[in-house]
Amino acid sequence: MIQNPFSLENKTVLVTGASSGIGRAIAIECSKAGATLVITGRNPERLNDTFKQLEGSNHSFFVTDLQIEDQTILLVENSPLLDGVVHSAGVINTAPFQYITEEKLNEIFSINFILPTLLSKTLIKQKKIKNGASIVWISSIAGSLCVSYGRSLYSATKSAVNGMTKSMALELSSKGIRVNSVNPGVIDTNVVSESFITQEQWQEEVKKYPLKRYGKPQEVAYATIYLLSDASAWVTGTHLIIDGGFTLL
Repeated sequence: MIQNPFSLENKTVLVTGASSGIGRAIAIECSKAGATLVITGRNPERLNDTFKQLEGSNHSFFVTDLQIEDQTILLVENSPLLDGVVHSAGVINTAPFQYITEEKLNEIFSINFILPTLLSKTLIKQKKIKNGASIVWISSIAGSLCVSYGRSLYSATKSAVNGMTKSMALELSSKGIRVNSVNPGVIDTNVVSESFITQEQWQEEVKKYPLKRYGKPQEVAYATIYLLSDASAWVTGTHLIIDGGFTLL
């Protein structure tokens, strides 16, 4: 039998932000690839809905607000040994630069960057991540590759994520732990559909993409599975761009 290097069989993967959107898609597709999932998110109803869509067995979920230290401690203590961690939890805060406040800065950096960084550190120190494991950040083309009006806060957090990805990749290489990021363009999720931007504006925006459509959450999941799998065993410190060609122009 030919072994499938993209399989996640016999791998246990923690996915944060699994309540909806990209995080939910990653959890579901990882389960289809054979992984045992540990999923976490802040909304119990939506997290349970994700849990019920997972294929296979022995999965677990923890309702966790990473901003609450006691809940994060419980998550780490109850997590099994992990072959993979996916940092998918995040928020988008739209505000013109001149309306940025310290409170908004602290909130978005805390959720998108500081808390997942500290979670990774704690999991490593508590020896919950196996040597040879893979850590994947869900980042963005925003910040490092392009910017847009009103997204300076979000872009700054994703630039920080990409910098941390490379630093972690270097420092954790002695343990054989790989660290990479997936950098999508606009993904068609409820964040897009519930945006203040009109449908007409979204239809105009999509014309900027050479492939003439937005990405799907499952497509981010497939890229994540590659980085979690043995197929990417020699890949670390990389930012994998999936943007329908947006940054070509």
